Amino acid sequence: MGVHVEIMDLVAQLKAAEQSFVLATVVRTVSVTAAKAGAKAIIRPDGTIVAGWIGGGCARGAVLKAAREALIDGEPRMVSVQPENLLAELGVKAGESKDGVRFASNMCPSKGTMDIFVEPVLPHPSLIILGASPVALSLAAQARQLGYHVTLAAPASDLIVPPDADVILDGFEAKNLHQARRFVVVSTQGKGDEIALKMAVAIDAAYHAFVGSKRKMAALRDKLIADGLEAAVIDRVKAPAGLDLGAITPEEIAMSILAEITIERRRGQRSTGSIAGR
Repeated sequence: MGVHVEIMDLVAQLKAAEQSFVLATVVRTVSVTAAKAGAKAIIRPDGTIVAGWIGGGCARGAVLKAAREALIDGEPRMVSVQPENLLAELGVKAGESKDGVRFASNMCPSKGTMDIFVEPVLPHPSLIILGASPVALSLAAQARQLGYHVTLAAPASDLIVPPDADVILDGFEAKNLHQARRFVVVSTQGKGDEIALKMAVAIDAAYHAFVGSKRKMAALRDKLIADGLEAAVIDRVKAPAGLDLGAITPEEIAMSILAEITIERRRGQRSTGSIAGR
């Protein structure tokens, strides 16, 4: 019981620190196995088991492989380590999946069976907003409700009221950003468009967007290219930002942007309902 409590305490600490890891839990064992049902381990992205125990080499390789894949796509996995004869009875080979279970061969003398649930725990996705427009402020508030870590960067003089954000930066230089999958939106409404866009495209992110018309973005593109930016870098910016929902109000525009970000965020993922979907 004590070991289990210590592991869950570490899980809470890592989540609070917004660090990526995998929680592997043995959910079923048959015959002789090194670890028993309920055993847990915490696995770092580099494959290091920092706490807990899920068995020796018979299961470790398959679990670490599943952990690496889970951290990439955010999906949990079930790994079943079984002796070759039982895999043959099921009609599967080591490395194959069936009904959502990844099978691996147990080559150890024990010949036991162990099922391990591999669950990735990822940091909250990061939304970086450059600008203090009504759309920017609404976007920050709505994103926080959806579990994003929000950084809002804008000159302090432009902020009439404190925005609903995790981090507020004075100016458009976004430094020490949250280490997670990032989405960047420029919503300056004519106040510092060029400098904000320069800063935005310098951020490594899965999504860059500009709240403004195609015509305005085209004009800014010409200016930025004249200033020395590469066209390919600028062309990564989606303009206008958001899905075409017929949005009019700042709140509706913000909602359309979050809808577009959600499509990108969930691309390639199943709806699992687990904490990996953060």
